[in-house]
Amino acid sequence: MAASASFSNDKHALDVRPDYIAFGQPDFQEAEIEAVSRVIRSGWVGMGEETIAFEKELADFVGAPNVVSVNSCTSALFLSLVACGIQPEDEVIVPSLTWYATANAALYLGAVPVFADIDRATLSVSIETILSKVTDKTRAVTIVHYGGLAFDVFALRKALPEHIAIIEDAAHALGAQYANGQAVGSSGNLVCFSFYANKNLSTADGGAIALFNDETADQLRSLRMGGISSSAWSRYTNPASAFTTGVNALGYKMNFTDLCAALGRVQLSRMHDMVEKRLRLAHRYQRLLADSEFEIPFQTGVFEVGHARHLLVGEFDHHRLGLSRNELVLKLRSRNIGASVHYLPIHLQPFYEKFGRGSLPNTELVADRILTLPIGAKMNEADVDYVCCHLFDILRRQARV
Repeated sequence: MAASASFSNDKHALDVRPDYIAFGQPDFQEAEIEAVSRVIRSGWVGMGEETIAFEKELADFVGAPNVVSVNSCTSALFLSLVACGIQPEDEVIVPSLTWYATANAALYLGAVPVFADIDRATLSVSIETILSKVTDKTRAVTIVHYGGLAFDVFALRKALPEHIAIIEDAAHALGAQYANGQAVGSSGNLVCFSFYANKNLSTADGGAIALFNDETADQLRSLRMGGISSSAWSRYTNPASAFTTGVNALGYKMNFTDLCAALGRVQLSRMHDMVEKRLRLAHRYQRLLADSEFEIPFQTGVFEVGHARHLLVGEFDHHRLGLSRNELVLKLRSRNIGASVHYLPIHLQPFYEKFGRGSLPNTELVADRILTLPIGAKMNEADVDYVCCHLFDILRRQARV
C-alpha cells in the first residue's frame, strides 16, 4: 500500500468531515438556475420549443439524426422494445448486473427476459455470453454500457442474426465513445440515455432515445404523447394543428418537459468539461489505490478509450479480508462517504427467479465483491483523497484483525 504513506503524514487526514460525499450528485451552477428561471418566466413549462432545441443539440452531440426525449430511461427502453415490435413470449436477452429497468422493460410487454453473464474484465456482457442465450424465440438484445465503458455493438451486430434487434442501455454512457471513436448514440441502434439526478448529464429526471430511422422516430414521438399525432406545443402555436389530436396507436404519457430541457441544454454545453473532470478523478483514484486491496476494473489500454466514467466500481476479496462488501459500505458511509452497490444481480432477486436458466458464474462471483465509490463532476481531488485515505484505513485495520 505505497500510496497510503502519502496520507499518514497528515494527523488530520482521518478526521471525519461533516459533509457527506454523495455517490453521484448533479453539478448545477448559476447557468442552470437561470435557464430554469427563464422557462418558468416564459409561462410554458411543458414540452415545447426548449425540448425541441435540446433534442437537436443532443442529436448533434451523439451523432444521430434523431433524438426523442422521454420522462425516463425506463420509458426509453420500453418504447424502444415497442418500436421493435416485441410481443408476449418473445425473448429479450439482458445482463443480470444492471438496474432492474433493463429487464422490467421486457416484462411490461409480456416478453421474457433472458439473463446473460458478464465478462470479468469489463463487468459487462460479452458477445459469447449473449450468443449462448440465443434461441428461436429471441427477438432483441439489450446491452448495457456498464459504468460508462462502451460495449462493441458493431461486432455484436455482425455476430447476431439480422432479425434480432439491438437496443443500447446507455444510461451510464453519455459522453462515451465506442472503440472506433464514434460517440455512443451514433451506432444506428436504438440508444437509450438517462438524465436522472446522478447521471453524467442531469435534468433531475428524464431520458432520450437516439436513432437513425425517421419513421421510427415519428412513431416514438407519437407513443410518448398518448398515441396522438401532434404535441401540445404545436397545437398551441399553430392554429392549423388545433384539432389534429386523433389517436393513431395505443400510446403512453412519457413526454419530456421544457423545465428539464432547460437544464439539459446547459449541462450539454458543459459536457466536455464534466467528462474530462470525471476522467481526472478516476485516474486519481486509480493511482492512489493502485497498491491497495481494492481493485478498479478498466484501468489500462483499450478500457481507457472513450470511457464516460459514470461509475467508479472496485472489487475486493472479502473472504481473504474477513470483511463483507456490505460491511465495507456501511463503514465508509459512517465516515460520510457515499459508497453504493451497482448492482444486485437481477436473476437472483425473488421476483425474477422464475426466469432463471442456470447460473451466471461471473455475475455471481462479483455480486458480493464489488462496490461503487463516489465520483462526479461536483467532486474535487480533495474529495478523492479523503475517500482513499479512509478506505485505506478501514482495509488496514481489517488486515490487523
